[in-house]
Parts: sequence; C-alpha cells; structure tokens
Amino acid sequence: MSTAISARSEAGEFPLRFILLSAVRLGLIESVAVLLIGVGSRMFDGPAETAALGVLLAVALLAVALLPGMWLGSRDFEGIARAAAVGLAAAVVFLAVDVTFFQPFGLYTHRWRDVGGGSNWWYHPIWWMAGTYLPWVGAWLLAARSARHGAPGPIGAAITALTLTAVCGVVAIFAHLPGAGWNAPTFGVAFLPGLALATLFAALGARRK
Repeated sequence: MSTAISARSEAGEFPLRFILLSAVRLGLIESVAVLLIGVGSRMFDGPAETAALGVLLAVALLAVALLPGMWLGSRDFEGIARAAAVGLAAAVVFLAVDVTFFQPFGLYTHRWRDVGGGSNWWYHPIWWMAGTYLPWVGAWLLAARSARHGAPGPIGAAITALTLTAVCGVVAIFAHLPGAGWNAPTFGVAFLPGLALATLFAALGARRK
C-alpha cells in the first residue's frame, strides 16, 4: 500500500509502469495459487481435498478481487477502471505461464479447456472474463466501503463477500442447480454473485449515509 501511495504522489496519478508491474505481480500470484491448487488436488482426496482446495480457493479469490483496488487506492470510477485493467493484464500474464509451464507438464487433473473440447479458445476467454470481473467488482466494493466508512476495510469486505458466497452456494445446492454440490468448484462459482451482492449492499449503505 505504501508503494501505491508513493507512486501516486510522484505524478498525481498512477504511472503506467506501476499499473503494469501490479498486473505482473497479480498474474504471478494467480499462477502460484493455481499451482498450489493443482498440487493439492493430486495430494488429497475426499473431504481433505475439499477442505484444502476450499481454503486455497478462498484466499486466491479474495486476493484477485481485492488486491488491485488496494494497490491502486480505488476510490472513484477511474481507480475502479484501473483495477479492472490490472485484472485483465494479470490474466494474460497467468495464461502465458499456464501455456508455457502448467499445461505442457500436466498440472491439472481437470481444467476449463476440457469443457470446450480441449480448446484454449474456450478456456482462455473464461479466464479473461473472470480475471477482469473480480478486480473490477472488488474495487467497487472497496470504493463503496470507503464512501461509507471512510476507509476500504478489506478485512470486512472479505468477510462480507465470503459470507454471501456461502449463502449463494447453499441456495444453489438446495435449488438443485446443475453441478452444484458441497465442493470447492461450487464455492468458486458462488463467489461471483457473492462478491456482487457484497458490493451492492455496501453501495446501498453508502448512499443512505
């Protein structure tokens, strides 16, 4: 955070170099997270696998969603847009690592590209969209909490997002949505609406104030 403040104080806005470095940093974080999840899926099985992957997935999702907004001090539309740009560029960095190392060495027991018949033309756009969506909405959440409380409060934002994610996951399971179950993938998908709901509630609270 101090790096972000110093970078902004030098030119009044974040320089392109800082944004690109943030994207590389986030892309490497995503790569490490996917590597750990891939290794964990091979080391564990059953409930142990679900617990281990659930923790890793929660930490990774929160990092991707909240770190860009924290690094860039996203408090307005431009800051939110910069966070989304970091997310998109970070997805490109991860996919370069994925294509160069993870896929050739067979890291995954299953991956998105299998759903599309083994084609990266399906797998990569899904990652681009999710990789941009999470920092974009996460920056909205931090900005709304800043307007409401005077500070972004990332810990409170994380707790709210995880709580609503759990609610969305339980609703999906009891509604018998296709593929929903007591597993890490369901939690991962439920994080998308959970984060959006956390942002909506924070924004409504900021407006009332």
